[in-house]
Amino acid sequence: MNLASILLIAFALSMDAFAVSVTKGMTLNKVNYSISGKIALFFGFFQGVMPLIGWCLGIQFESYIKSYDHWIAFILLGFIGLKMIFDAKDDKSESNSFKLNNKELFILSIATSIDALAIGVSFAFLKINIIPICISIAIITFSICFLGVLIGKKIGSLFRTSAQILGGIILILIGLNILNDHTGIISNIL
Repeated sequence: MNLASILLIAFALSMDAFAVSVTKGMTLNKVNYSISGKIALFFGFFQGVMPLIGWCLGIQFESYIKSYDHWIAFILLGFIGLKMIFDAKDDKSESNSFKLNNKELFILSIATSIDALAIGVSFAFLKINIIPICISIAIITFSICFLGVLIGKKIGSLFRTSAQILGGIILILIGLNILNDHTGIISNIL
């Protein structure tokens, strides 16, 4: 696998995490380089580790992963998205809303990296050195997500009153997009 292929795969895998990073930047009350780095570290770490886990699992569980990965991502992103929407309606106090929640960040990191796990399974069939690929994916995802949080902060300041609801809707749409990409369920309805 050449460098261009690795970079394209890393960039493609980071897109869901980037969209979620923008959403987090929109919805957080306080965003600075430390917060951006923390969010980017979560996403970068999971995007980099999941292909390694998938590679280790290899062909033993390929059919299971491919059969359910999109449903898991859809459920997790949908759950977090709905939670954000309902929390925005329930939270009247500025001090209780728009905070960085590590548990939520962990779930979002898992949800956006399930495709990376499946990619890792496909890497098991190739004679490649998985470590440099995982490191490349982690670095690119970290960089893109770091910028995504800062971009989200700029956008969020324009929509402060509805940023959390908009962020929840975006997460649900990402989940629906992942589900549709794998099943065509929405395309078949329309």
